[in-house]
Amino acid sequence: MTDALLAESPRLKGILDRLSSMSIEDYYNPYKMFEWPDTLPQRMWWMSPELTTTYGTEVAEELTEDQLYALSKYESVNFYSLNVHGIRELLIEVTHRIHTDDFAQASEFFHHFIGEENEHMWFFAEFCQRYGGKIYKQLRGGAETVPPGDAASLLVFARILVFEELVDHFNLRMGADERLHETIRGINRIHHQDESRHIAFGRELVKVLFESFAARATQDELTQVSDYLKRYLTYSFETLYNPQVYKDAGIAKPLEIRRRLLEGPRRREFEAQVFRKTLPYLTKLGLVQDGVAA
Repeated sequence: MTDALLAESPRLKGILDRLSSMSIEDYYNPYKMFEWPDTLPQRMWWMSPELTTTYGTEVAEELTEDQLYALSKYESVNFYSLNVHGIRELLIEVTHRIHTDDFAQASEFFHHFIGEENEHMWFFAEFCQRYGGKIYKQLRGGAETVPPGDAASLLVFARILVFEELVDHFNLRMGADERLHETIRGINRIHHQDESRHIAFGRELVKVLFESFAARATQDELTQVSDYLKRYLTYSFETLYNPQVYKDAGIAKPLEIRRRLLEGPRRREFEAQVFRKTLPYLTKLGLVQDGVAA
């Protein structure tokens, strides 16, 4: 990709200008915005129950009410831990590209993006450490190296888009769920506000990058990119199913529970809900071929 390519995309330039202005107008100080109670009630929903990995499954029917509340607590902490890890990765990748020739016109917006994401990482980590006592480690499988060459930046920003759209699916639901504590609703609402800008930018940037890549790629290279993203979609979704979460919630045989849930009938329905906007978009672009996860 070259700076000239960005210059040839009036739509992307317009989006960059508009979103940069919105970032300035909507700026808030996260260190002053949130009230952090000393504790949160244990017998409450920490995550919308419909978003928990056991919802609508036989496993849920085997659990007590206290276990379901505990599960929602630790799945909530796992979800915010995934945000911490995902944000750290995208910050590294975007920082590598800011003020380079390829991304010169996007660099002003990148400054806003980096600042906002750094603040997101702080308040998600703060929640995890205050109320969960830890940040869950990433599950193995997500460290697959992005192939070098023409597809590298395309895949980096496609991964960022997948991550942000997965997260926003949860943010949008939990930010409006009155069953949740206001602290939980608040961090989800404010994250959705910022992520809606990042997703708008990410979709257009990925489109521009893919059009440039596809114009000179072979069918084999297009297939490799598609297969890579299918694997990443699957990995991203399966990080929601953390066996340490089940153990912390007092559920016996956590690895077996994870296997049952991933192999169970609800998994495909849940995955389709999470990626209901993402997968059709990537498929329409041609980035993911046939829209079926690998």
